[in-house]
Amino acid sequence: MFTAKFFAGKDIVDYAFMGEDPDAADNRWLREAMENQIPIIYFIGIAPGRYYPSYPTYIIGWDPKTLKAHIVFSMPDGVALTPPETAVERRYALRTVKQRLHQVLFREAVIMAYDGRCALSGLREPLLLDAAHIVEDRDERLGHPIVPNGIPLSKIHHTAFDANLIGIDPDCRIHIKDRLLKLQDGPTLEALNGLMGHTIHLPDRTADRPDRERLALRFGQFEAAT
Repeated sequence: MFTAKFFAGKDIVDYAFMGEDPDAADNRWLREAMENQIPIIYFIGIAPGRYYPSYPTYIIGWDPKTLKAHIVFSMPDGVALTPPETAVERRYALRTVKQRLHQVLFREAVIMAYDGRCALSGLREPLLLDAAHIVEDRDERLGHPIVPNGIPLSKIHHTAFDANLIGIDPDCRIHIKDRLLKLQDGPTLEALNGLMGHTIHLPDRTADRPDRERLALRFGQFEAAT
């Protein structure tokens, strides 16, 4: 079983080899990857049966007594793949992986909380769902990647929400901009406009439901948008 400590505040990640024999075939292969600086794909578990691949990842050291190794993440540059040489480069690569992992975990958690469906339309196709931030992540106070700051939306609803064409008030009611309500452009738009005044689908757990303060802040942006 591979394990890693991602958030230890350093630029090199601890990693555990498989089994208890340092000369086992898998461990020999990992040592060879280290000695030859061959990049590996590192699969990070994000949910039961679901993994996030990180590539390229390099093994840069190992301890045969504890069966632990050190790995670093790098960024593909389209020409050559090499492990980052300096602490600054390693911290940058690790921070990038953390940011991507946060977004993957955020999406997974939000969609699971809503039973795998769009909060507006009820669509249950995961490939067509996004986890929309209520308050954007650049807001240091309220933009955290947590379920109460997220709503699962289909691609078209997410785009409309980000463009402030759709708004959700603190009571979770759906609002549509007049410019959309006035358009007559086929069944997709009719279905979108038909959401006006309805309440979004909510998670069963109260703790997972959208935060009212965040909804109020975002809804103010919707009202102010032209």
